[in-house]
Amino acid sequence: MGNQGMGSSGTRQLIEIIRSGAIGNVREVHLWTDRPIWPQGIDRPKDTPPVPQNLDWDLWIGPAPYRPYHPAYHPFRWRGWIDFGTGALGDIGCHVFPLPFLALDLGYPTWVQAISSGHNNETYPRWSIVQYEFPARGNLPPVRLTWYDGGQRPSTDLLKDLLKGETIPDNGHLFIGDKGVLFNGRFLPADQFKDYQPTAPTLPRAPQDNHYLEWVQACKTGSPTMSNFEFAGLVTEVVLLGNVALLTGEKIEFDPATMKAKGCPEAERYIRREYRKGWSL
Repeated sequence: MGNQGMGSSGTRQLIEIIRSGAIGNVREVHLWTDRPIWPQGIDRPKDTPPVPQNLDWDLWIGPAPYRPYHPAYHPFRWRGWIDFGTGALGDIGCHVFPLPFLALDLGYPTWVQAISSGHNNETYPRWSIVQYEFPARGNLPPVRLTWYDGGQRPSTDLLKDLLKGETIPDNGHLFIGDKGVLFNGRFLPADQFKDYQPTAPTLPRAPQDNHYLEWVQACKTGSPTMSNFEFAGLVTEVVLLGNVALLTGEKIEFDPATMKAKGCPEAERYIRREYRKGWSL
């Protein structure tokens, strides 16, 4: 999978720190990004420029509903269009959700809900805030995970006592435990953890911190990668449930056994897409 950060020893050490209980039981996680860095919250263009000679437009469209070529979609800016991409959440969520998933042993959420600038059935919102509620897991308490994009951030009230005037960066993570906080890999309050020593590693490390080499190692030995398909598939599915909540405007309670959102029939068209003729499976 393309979530390269999972090959980093630093990421794996953060997982070990959280698992060790250094900041206590975590009930609250915040993740935020500077995405989208492409247009969202815009309408479909009306002009129809010629298709570039080096582009097979029908092939590029693939299973999506057909529309005329326009540089508003390709290259790169397809990410913001509902027919082609998954917006800021789908683009970056699969890079940053694996950390809390592994550190906190998360699975399917109890529910997902979202607020946003709204959408027009063409592009994803200019900004969104998505909340995921995860149930208790064994001795671990329930977790509320909140995602922010499009310039949204955790509230300053939440961080002002910890950051002491420091600016909240454009991208980040925040784990709030009952013994302390991890903010972008830093312990807060710093004085409380000045003598902290990490526990011995419990997770394997990728060769040279390189996720490509970890994949090669898996091919040669049969050992699983940290972000193997069984894990990455689950994370991707949960990330994209946030888009279902965004696009329907409803609180989503997902049943993974039936692949349906309980009591929300309008979610069906986002969970199972209609494929263009000639592209069905």
